[in-house]
Amino acid sequence: MKEEGFIHLALGDSYTIGEAVNVDERWPVQLAKRLRKDSIKIDPVIVATTGWTTDELKSGIVKADLEGTYDFVTVLIGVNNQYRGYPIDQYEREFKEILDQAIQFTGGNPYNVMVISIPDYGATPFASKRLLDAEKIARELDQHNAIAEKIAKLRGVKFINITPGSKQAKNDPSLIASDGLHPSGKMYETWVDAMYDHVYSNLSSR
Repeated sequence: MKEEGFIHLALGDSYTIGEAVNVDERWPVQLAKRLRKDSIKIDPVIVATTGWTTDELKSGIVKADLEGTYDFVTVLIGVNNQYRGYPIDQYEREFKEILDQAIQFTGGNPYNVMVISIPDYGATPFASKRLLDAEKIARELDQHNAIAEKIAKLRGVKFINITPGSKQAKNDPSLIASDGLHPSGKMYETWVDAMYDHVYSNLSSR
C-alpha cells in the first residue's frame, strides 16, 4: 500500500460537490474519512460544479488543468442533461469521452475507475412542489443510467447503482438536504456504503 497515500479524482456535478451540505458531508469526503479509519490514506480532488452537464464537465476538466495520474477516479454526471432536455445521443457520446478520459487519468487502468448512477430527483420535495412528472423523470434517468452502465461495462469499469435507494427520499425527508432537492449527508452515507467494499478492495490490494 502506498505510504504517501492515494489521490481520488471525483468528476461530476452537484451530487459530487455536495450542493446544500457541509464539506464534510460530501460523499467523496465521507469516503476518504471512512477509508482512513481502515488505515487507507486518501485525499479527494473534486472537479464538479452544480448544474454541470456532460459538455460542461468536459470543459471543466480542461480548465482544471489536471496533471499526472490519479489512483482512483469516479464519474457521476448526467442529471442536468436530462433536466435540460438534451438529446440522449449527446449524453451517450459525451459520457464515452468523459469515461475514456477518466481511464486515462489513472494511467489507462479501468479497474481504478468507478461510475456512479444518477439519483432520482423525481422523489424530492423540489419535484413535487413544482408539479414535475416523477414518472417521466424516473423513466428518462433510467435511460441515462442504462447508457452509463453499458459504456462502463464495455470498458471494464465498475458501475455502482445508487438510484433505487435515492427513491426512498420520497418517504424519508432526512435523506434530502435543506434545499429540498439535493441529497443530505445521510443519503451520501448510503452511497459510500454501496461503493465501499469495491473501493477498499481496490486500494488495499496495492
